[in-house]
Amino acid sequence: MDELLLTASLGRETGTRASRRLRAEGKVPAVVYGLGEDPVAISVDWPALRKALTTDAGLNALIQLDIDGTRQLSIVKEIQRHPVRRDVTHVDFIRIDANASVTVDVPVVLVGEAREVTQVSGMVDQALFMLSINSKPDAIPTEITVDISELVVGESIKVGEVPLPDGVTTDVDPEDAIASALVTRSTLEAMRAEEEAEAAEGEEGAAAPAEDAGDDGDS
Repeated sequence: MDELLLTASLGRETGTRASRRLRAEGKVPAVVYGLGEDPVAISVDWPALRKALTTDAGLNALIQLDIDGTRQLSIVKEIQRHPVRRDVTHVDFIRIDANASVTVDVPVVLVGEAREVTQVSGMVDQALFMLSINSKPDAIPTEITVDISELVVGESIKVGEVPLPDGVTTDVDPEDAIASALVTRSTLEAMRAEEEAEAAEGEEGAAAPAEDAGDDGDS
């Protein structure tokens, strides 16, 4: 995974008013911490931050924070947003060691077509959209793909059944379901109605010979 360079500034004032002024200037208040060092209050330009966070890596992008000439490898730990406008109001960066494993969440993407499920008008229910993984920073995958081609109704694909990239592990319970194949309620009702109709036809067919036999005896 490529590293992105993001320039940050020291010396920002803390507090609601100061943060509001920074955002009015097109900057985002932030803090960087981790690796046993004290937290440092910084600010970053919003356009540059937005660009850094809109790569394929998303929030797991490796960011070299250039803080007054000193570079620190980091990733975004948390983003705070305005509850209504959804503007980014604050960012937490965490320092990371390029040679040490980190724990991050990556998107889970379903691929393929579950033909046996669609043939019975079923559906694939995705239960896990993000998977917590452990990986060296330069080996963090942008996503975990899960092939659902062989999935059938009544079965599920579990975490332990999904192959992970080399060097990537997860502490998530291997029995946790990622995706399950279900039959919708409307489909079940339609199947039940069809079965009842077939049963009714069978009963009518069985009753007809008995009536015919009685008629033959009277003649």
